[in-house]
Amino acid sequence: MSKRDLIDAVAEHAEITKEKAGVAVDAIISYIESTLSKGEDVSIPPLGKFKVTKRKARTGRNPSTGEEIKIPASNVPKFQPSKTLKDNVNKR
Repeated sequence: MSKRDLIDAVAEHAEITKEKAGVAVDAIISYIESTLSKGEDVSIPPLGKFKVTKRKARTGRNPSTGEEIKIPASNVPKFQPSKTLKDNVNKR
């Protein structure tokens, strides 16, 4: 599903215009991004939880040259699906 497909589905289910649905989808995405950038979790109970985990600095290897490289520490967004979502996906 693409963003355009999501906007079309929201417009159809909520019985609103595609323009308003686009604004709503963009607002949700923006809110999730800004909340995660603060290091906070976003929990949507029937769907799951978006959270940020810290990845430690580590040593890697350049596959083309074999040279060792240092990979800096970073924050990584993760999604943890809810039990409800897992159960619904496995029903089909």
